[in-house]
Amino acid sequence: MPKISVEIPQELLDDLDDHVGDDGKFVNRSDAIRASIRKTLDVLDEIDDRHGRLDEEEE
Repeated sequence: MPKISVEIPQELLDDLDDHVGDDGKFVNRSDAIRASIRKTLDVLDEIDDRHGRLDEEEE
């Protein structure tokens, strides 16, 4: 799996960390960020679909 580097404001990182760990919804930060990216891409696909911008292959 490729690794990337991103800059994240401390406030967002603090909020993210509230959801990571033994008592959180995610095992680690990477898991949380991957889930967020997947959800964002799903939402963008829904928006594109409503506007007729999805290729037929993607549907």
